[in-house]
Amino acid sequence: MRWTDTHCHLNHEQLLPDWETVLFRAHQAGVERLILIGYDLPSSERAVRLAEQSSALWAAVGIHPHDATRCTPEALTRLRELSQHPRVVAIGEIGLDFYHDLSPREAQYDALHAQLTLAQEQGLPVVIHCREAYDPLLDVLKQYPRVRGVLHCFSGTKAHAERGLAMGYYLGIGGIITFKNAEALRAVVQTVPRDRLLLETDAPYLAPHPYRGERNEPAYLPLIAQTVANLWNLALEELSALTETSVNTLLPQTMPSKRSANRS
Repeated sequence: MRWTDTHCHLNHEQLLPDWETVLFRAHQAGVERLILIGYDLPSSERAVRLAEQSSALWAAVGIHPHDATRCTPEALTRLRELSQHPRVVAIGEIGLDFYHDLSPREAQYDALHAQLTLAQEQGLPVVIHCREAYDPLLDVLKQYPRVRGVLHCFSGTKAHAERGLAMGYYLGIGGIITFKNAEALRAVVQTVPRDRLLLETDAPYLAPHPYRGERNEPAYLPLIAQTVANLWNLALEELSALTETSVNTLLPQTMPSKRSANRS
């Protein structure tokens, strides 16, 4: 039984100093693949450098909506270069955040369109961040019908989930699913097709129960998996097979048979 953490940040300052130990604990927990997600240009470059050091690690590169004003033509040129690296499997995380509103909304839209265009050009899936902006976000994604990806840390309604699924997106489910106050999310997850869900930790953020409030790690992914398995009335082995197939479908570069070919 194996797992993939489809969204974590070993490239974050909270995990970077002991990333090798964190990776060891993940492997001990059965988490064999980790996708390291960039959120600005420096973190994207760190994700790629880390992915070069282990066949278990892969990278996504992108500029988060919080930093949308830094999505300059020069930054996009660098992202395009990084996106061609053999360890890069997605563009992200990108999106809209109308909850924190740390960047002007016009800049958020501009950065999102620019990076969706980049993903379309490079033939890469996207990792989408969204808070309090699902309707406008989905309206934008509809304009890029050839782009697929994952709605990371999904927290929308059943209607939002249905719209995203209809466009070919997967739902990324993390530690929030284990929280006592997440009844609405659990109700949505119960309705999701079993081949359209990905597991993630978002480490170092959003540690699952009983570690809520502490530093999150990829090793905690099985706790998230157990909650989903319970909701779907599945054995963990069945959920592992389902989610690993979904990862291989969305991110075929990370399949074991292709590791040696893609390793730098």
